[in-house]
Amino acid sequence: MRYLPRLRDGRPAPLPWPVAIYRLLNHIIWPLEDGASRRGVLLERFKIFMGFVIFNFTNEVDFHYLVLNRHNIDKMLTGMPTALVLLEIMLRGFQLALNKEAFKRLLQKFYADIYVTKESEPQLFSSIQRQMFLTRLNAFAYIVALGNFFVVPVQNYRYNRRDMLYQQVYFFDNTKMYFYIPCLIINYYVGTMIVSMIFGELNVIGELLTHLNARYIILCRDIGELAKNSLEKESPTELAATFRRELRQIVYRHVALNQFAEEMENEFSFRIFFMFAFSAILLCAMGFKAYTNPSANIVYIVWGTAKFCQLLALGMIGSIVYKTTDDISVMYYCCGWEQIIYHSTNTRENVQLMKFVTMAIEINSRPFYLTGLKYFSVTLATVIKIIQGAFSYFTFLTKMR
Repeated sequence: MRYLPRLRDGRPAPLPWPVAIYRLLNHIIWPLEDGASRRGVLLERFKIFMGFVIFNFTNEVDFHYLVLNRHNIDKMLTGMPTALVLLEIMLRGFQLALNKEAFKRLLQKFYADIYVTKESEPQLFSSIQRQMFLTRLNAFAYIVALGNFFVVPVQNYRYNRRDMLYQQVYFFDNTKMYFYIPCLIINYYVGTMIVSMIFGELNVIGELLTHLNARYIILCRDIGELAKNSLEKESPTELAATFRRELRQIVYRHVALNQFAEEMENEFSFRIFFMFAFSAILLCAMGFKAYTNPSANIVYIVWGTAKFCQLLALGMIGSIVYKTTDDISVMYYCCGWEQIIYHSTNTRENVQLMKFVTMAIEINSRPFYLTGLKYFSVTLATVIKIIQGAFSYFTFLTKMR
């Protein structure tokens, strides 16, 4: 049984539909439930091993096509997007397959401590759904692109052909029926694994980042209300001490959020690096094919749009989290500590409060953003640089043509 995330009260977590599809389809990535039987664990490992063998086989025939057509730019670029996507997903997917338990622990912590429910914060929850619009759109675009897989068998039947789903060259005669059917099934399997991971992991990262951002917003709100609440309740002699205790609790919450953010960085940094590293070349290749023959390369237009939405969604959400966390150190300074000191009659506690506020500002002065192995940050600025790089490659290819 595959792991089903649960909220702190034990209820099943309300998974967004792209994440639910991701959990349902991708056995390589998604972890098993706690307490899975030994037989289930061994079966899961066997399926992962067979998936690895199938991916390597597909990788070989994909790159064989590229090697044979290395002197023909148009044909080579026809097969390059699928070959590069396959290589990217192999690096990302099987790295995650080796670290399923860490991924599961991250999900457990997220749904227990970070996830913002609709009942507790309806306005923030609605804001999260708006921020996730592009990730949902990305999932829809990839599912539309996946629909092209069902067109190929129809065309094969209509025109009496035995084409594969991708541009591939086999080291045997794959047109013979006893080879063709297994190879076609392998094509469908690989395509399903690739597409489900592309939009599934994007939506998982988006969920984690947007809800983490909401927790930071709640933290800022509580910091802003702290002085007002203290002034209304406490006597002048206890005012500074009480304010400092409550501010300390907020700092503890902030540290816990930062620790979760660091766990996210450790979990996704490797895969984000390869996601962004391959993006410029993929956008360039798909853009070139769509430019040279738009009517015959609609699938490249759809895939290119989906890839663009993927980068834009990640960059937008990453920038939102960066801005929120960058503002928190200012919030500590503007928390109203000067009003507390003005009304407090305990000089010793006033000094301790000022020292603690200074420490809180220094500790939380660094904003958070995901990175790709510390090489680049997941922000809109990085996405713009990738798009600029893809356009430069595209211009070069059009001139070469």
